[in-house]
Amino acid sequence: MSIETPPTAKKVPSERVHHGDTVVDDYAWLTVKDDPETIAYLEAENAYTQQVTSHLKPLQETIFQEIKGRTLETDLSVPTRKGDWWYYSRTEEGKQYGIQCRVAAEGDTPPELKPGESLPGEQVMLDANELAGDSDFFALGTSSVSPDGTLLAYSVNFTGDERFTLKVKNLLTGEALPDEIPGIFYGGAWSADGTTFFYTTVDETWRPHKVHRHVIGTPAADDALVYEETDERFWIGVGLTRSERYLVLSSGSKITSEVRILEADDPTGEFRVVRPRKTGIEYGIDHAGDRFLVLHNRNAENFELATAPIDDPGTWTPLIEHREDTRLLDVDAFSSHTVVHFRRDGLTGIRILPADGEPYEISFPEPIYDAAPSGNPEFVTERLRLGYTSMITPPSVYDYDLQARELILLKRRPVLGGYDPDDYEQFREWATASDGTRVPISIAVKKGTDRPAPTVLYGYGSYEISIDPSFSVARLSLLDRGFVFAVAHVRGGGEMGRRWYEDGKFQRKKNTFTDFVACAEHLKAAGWSSEIIARGGSAGGLLMGAVANLAPEIFAGVVAEVPFVDPLTSVLDPSLPLTVIEWDEWGDPLHNPDVYHYMKSYSPYENVEAKVYPPILAITSLNDTRVLYHEPAKWIARLRDTARGGPFLLKTEMGAGHGGRSGRYDSWREEAFTLSWILNTAKVAE
Repeated sequence: MSIETPPTAKKVPSERVHHGDTVVDDYAWLTVKDDPETIAYLEAENAYTQQVTSHLKPLQETIFQEIKGRTLETDLSVPTRKGDWWYYSRTEEGKQYGIQCRVAAEGDTPPELKPGESLPGEQVMLDANELAGDSDFFALGTSSVSPDGTLLAYSVNFTGDERFTLKVKNLLTGEALPDEIPGIFYGGAWSADGTTFFYTTVDETWRPHKVHRHVIGTPAADDALVYEETDERFWIGVGLTRSERYLVLSSGSKITSEVRILEADDPTGEFRVVRPRKTGIEYGIDHAGDRFLVLHNRNAENFELATAPIDDPGTWTPLIEHREDTRLLDVDAFSSHTVVHFRRDGLTGIRILPADGEPYEISFPEPIYDAAPSGNPEFVTERLRLGYTSMITPPSVYDYDLQARELILLKRRPVLGGYDPDDYEQFREWATASDGTRVPISIAVKKGTDRPAPTVLYGYGSYEISIDPSFSVARLSLLDRGFVFAVAHVRGGGEMGRRWYEDGKFQRKKNTFTDFVACAEHLKAAGWSSEIIARGGSAGGLLMGAVANLAPEIFAGVVAEVPFVDPLTSVLDPSLPLTVIEWDEWGDPLHNPDVYHYMKSYSPYENVEAKVYPPILAITSLNDTRVLYHEPAKWIARLRDTARGGPFLLKTEMGAGHGGRSGRYDSWREEAFTLSWILNTAKVAE
């Protein structure tokens, strides 16, 4: 095969008819994953992509070494106190995965750890490198220590399909117990006495729908079914409150919640409903001494915080009332205070509600940043652990002293090679969308960069997920070569509150795409950008495909990672993973003709035209259970057949899932590949 001859996907016309509309899909045959012809085609695409990009291998190696050289490979986390132990994880140079450890606790101040050194009495709970062995892929689904600190429940996966096998380890003896349960989902929860572990399993569409109760030391075949969710729109999960007083079984769709609780010291008891589900009402609870805290959106679009009696958890009394300008995100209950995580003006914040004082908010110094509570397992504490980062400040761990009301920096992730935040700048700008809406853009650039400059513009814009300002070691390889990096905070995300999300879903989904184009146009008009490379993944990959159809002339290139580019076909098929759940996000095209025609009008795969497109790199994974590999495979095949321009490249990880390759060195090499393609496409010389 020569570089001039990309693989040609055969055409096998397949018709489907919905709402009087006949659609011919020439590449539907690629959905048959176990067909040798499908695998052969994907491998041919990989070979072509490798050949076309072979001249970039020296640059890929250079960028990989830059990422590696800036990373402290032997490092460790800040210890977190839980009961009689300090828990932490560490990495070692040359090893792909982390190592989970603990040491006996003395006092309230975290022990001082030094990279490469172990503390006296250190206990290695899990070495993921040993668990992974020679496997090309490895992931942990859960790692949960029993309340008394004696047992560890953990689950492993070696394929990327997100179905895990649960195992149990005695942390006092190091013994692996005979308990082993295949086919479980993420997460799980212990009973208060550590005799019982609750876990979830999935149905044929990968929806977690059952909660089971496993008594340690008994056969998995004897596990009791605690709850089964029969509504296909709902996922379930189970957890333990920070107080360790209650097990919480949550069932939720995209727009509706229902919570059940059970005293954690009565694992064989019956869960009771906090408040029966009502379409459109979302809520979650935490236990706070003599009451529950309830975060809900009943008559409160941006959510309200309420209290509820222990014996009547469905009766809610407002504690923090709804505000139009503030989206309440989460609540954490402690013995002497409550912590509320919120979002306002496109930024996150933290509010403290002392039990015996006036509420106040923690202030942070930078104009754009992201801050969130993180790693606070103890119910009784006078310190709040939180994470902080910005586009130029590496991830940082703070303790907030609730008595002194001051932030104590415990650790900032080291960035080797002489990184100095003062060499870089970050900005917040606002684009004006076609309907007059102001759309925020976060920008990072190295000081002294000549403008307009080549730019990577990142976007997502679905599920109320916010792409908050954050730091990236790999991104420095772009900024140091004169790039601008920008994030378009488009509608469909949650950056500006719940209304921002609502204005980018269902029949208003196209706002997501036009917002992104408006951000690109603003960056050019304001003198920031010359060539713009658009980048997004998953639902952000849908955004990439849509803007490539909508305004291909604006972009010099497009990177679409695990992209949801054939949404109409997928959301029409309720047998596929996640489809029925997705109807609350996109609408139901199977039963609603208006939704069908609206989705068809923006679906990237359906709307490829015979016009010039920029170069496109699509990256996917064969074992992805969230966005199936055949969506980008079909998209690239149709682009090759219909569009002009390009080139159009497909790269499929043949042994990974939605998150790509699992080992850190492998993921660095994948990122180096992508960044080298971006640099080459933007015609930035090395």
